[in-house]
Amino acid sequence: MKLQRYGTIACLALAATLGLSACGSDNNEPTSGASASGSAAAVDCGTGTVNAQGSSAQKNAMAEWIKAYQQKCAGTTINYEASGSGAGIQAFIAGTADFAGSDSALKPEEQPQADAKCSGGKALNLPMVIGPVAVVYNAGSDVKDLQFKPATLAKIFAGKVTKWDDPAIKADNPDAKLPSAAIQTVHRSDESGTTDNFTKYLSKTAESDWTFSNAKAWKAPGGIGAAKSDGVASKVKSTVGTISYVEWSYAENSSLNMAKVQNGAGEWAALTAESAGKTIAGAKIEGQGDDLKLSIDYNTKEAGAYPIVLATYEVVCSKGLAADKLKLVKGLLGHAASAEGQNSLTDLGYAPLPETVRTKVETAVKNLS
Repeated sequence: MKLQRYGTIACLALAATLGLSACGSDNNEPTSGASASGSAAAVDCGTGTVNAQGSSAQKNAMAEWIKAYQQKCAGTTINYEASGSGAGIQAFIAGTADFAGSDSALKPEEQPQADAKCSGGKALNLPMVIGPVAVVYNAGSDVKDLQFKPATLAKIFAGKVTKWDDPAIKADNPDAKLPSAAIQTVHRSDESGTTDNFTKYLSKTAESDWTFSNAKAWKAPGGIGAAKSDGVASKVKSTVGTISYVEWSYAENSSLNMAKVQNGAGEWAALTAESAGKTIAGAKIEGQGDDLKLSIDYNTKEAGAYPIVLATYEVVCSKGLAADKLKLVKGLLGHAASAEGQNSLTDLGYAPLPETVRTKVETAVKNLS
């Protein structure tokens, strides 16, 4: 299987880049309690039912964590609905989700609303897995190996560049045989943290060409909307002339063409585990205490770094979870934040958290009360 082979390479590359201590197995089965050091990983088993929803980017990661946790902890029911980051945050605020998955941290206007659901505590942003964002395209079967500067991407998605053989694209790809055909941009039709991160990348790297700032909802005119990450990948695969942005795992699973992107050092960076890891390693924690919101440098000048990456978070109460939910939420998220839980994701097209971040997340989960 392509992702299984890729996962082995991904883990080795990230181990070298980020100092990870071990790689997961080459299959998708849980590691039966084996930690990165080879000793049995302690799992805090709760009972009952937990309902969560949000990010579709982390759907496959969450499914893997839930499967492994439920195999170790009988009598648990964990429901995760991949409703999109915006819907997940709103469900958390409304009290219908015990925690939310989101591809971007809570906005300043969302934080007090989320805090209000945490009796005696605050809503925390806990990064759980890194999802590089691929620029994917289908310009015809003969068009491969494209590369784009940030300004060119901004012009395409802003509707300023509308033909595949536009001079801006030709300048980035002097040896490519580009068709004289219309470009159809594809964006998320639902509120999405992936959209928020991609538009943040455009606003930070091509400010003069991208004037729509960043948000979970797509703001630029034109283009085709597609629901969830699955919908975006399917639309690009089935429609010649399209270009979009989608998480690496979905691009890999759909065998989509992925473009190289010029980084802050002026290099054309392909999306690999190593290149994404170089950007991740430079991320800074800007939250306070157990709130671990990350700040990513999209203009990274690190040699070989692929600059479009996102951190997908779990939004959860530091205090105030119902007693019948607390142990189960802590158990599941504790497994997700463990070395075992992180290493299990390499076969799925995700990048594990840098160890310096992972240990902070693990501690924050232990502190939930």
